[in-house]
Amino acid sequence: MKKWGFFLPAIMSVAIVGCATSPEVATTDAKANTTETATDTSKTTTTTSKETASQTAKTDGKDTSTLSPMEKHPNVKPKPMPTVKPKSSAATTGEKSADGKLILGQTEWVHLEGLDVNVVARIDTGATTSSISAIDIVPFERDGKKWVKFKLAHDKRQSKEIELPVVSTKFIRQSNSDKTFERYAVEGWIRVGDLKVKTPFTLADRTHMDYGLLLGRSFFRDVAIVDVSRKFVQPKVAVEKKK
Repeated sequence: MKKWGFFLPAIMSVAIVGCATSPEVATTDAKANTTETATDTSKTTTTTSKETASQTAKTDGKDTSTLSPMEKHPNVKPKPMPTVKPKSSAATTGEKSADGKLILGQTEWVHLEGLDVNVVARIDTGATTSSISAIDIVPFERDGKKWVKFKLAHDKRQSKEIELPVVSTKFIRQSNSDKTFERYAVEGWIRVGDLKVKTPFTLADRTHMDYGLLLGRSFFRDVAIVDVSRKFVQPKVAVEKKK
């Protein structure tokens, strides 16, 4: 009995120590396994994320950075571009009266057909005949008829020399002397709006005046009416471009 009395305490002490140490080992192993599992899960998640990003970045073998908006969003319809209408030019349109006569303002663009130029003319209801500014006027005879050569000049511009037959001659007396001089009249084609007519002009130096061309009653008496409150009623005739 004495021997059992000695071994019994020793056996009990070993059992107690074994019970105390076994749970710690199990807990340590469990922690290690949990850490390894978490590490593996993290690696798997990271790998999956990279694969997903790589697959998302490529669509049908194309990099999304090079795709157009239509390829990136095939189901989204683009908004239509706004239509921009060109501004219409403010072109002057010719006007006529009820009986078909041209309506003229106190100033109008007149196209000289022979020279293919446009000049501003004053419509003078007080003048009987029309007048055009001319310089270097020299009369001469051709085939027994009186002709005249001259240059049109106004506003520091002048034309080439022109030769035309004289249709009429007036003798003008100077106001400061008893001397008289001849004033020649020629005919030329002009166009105002859509009206093209051949009309007479007296040749006179008008370089010091505001207008180089004056249209009198002999021009508009039967073809036009004048509204002195307006200007440039008729459109400007297009000039042919020189090559």
